[in-house]
Amino acid sequence: MLFADILASLPAIDHLSALELLDGETIIARIENKPGQAGSVRVYHALYQEFGAINAVAAAKGIRLYAEHSQDAIAFPGKHPNIDRLLALAEDKQAIAVKLIAAC
Repeated sequence: MLFADILASLPAIDHLSALELLDGETIIARIENKPGQAGSVRVYHALYQEFGAINAVAAAKGIRLYAEHSQDAIAFPGKHPNIDRLLALAEDKQAIAVKLIAAC
C-alpha cells in the first residue's frame, strides 16, 4: 500500500496546529500541521493515539506507515527527518512523549 492510501486511513488532524516531541521536558521537534509536514503530523498523531508515546513498537509501526518513504529515508539519511527519528527510536529502544497543540 502506498503512503497516500495509508494516510487517508489515519485519524483526522484538523483540530491540531502542531505537535511537539519531548524528551523529558526538552522539546526535540515541533511538527506543524501545514503542507509538507501535515502527513507527519497525521502519522505521529495516530501513533500517539494508539500507543500514548512514541516507543520502539510505535516507531516500528510508524516506519511501516510511511511505506515507500521509509525506504527512501534509509537510502538517503537526513532527507526525511521525521522518519529518521522513528528509525533511531526503533533501534535505541527509547521513548519520547507527544504534546498536541490545538488549532485556534
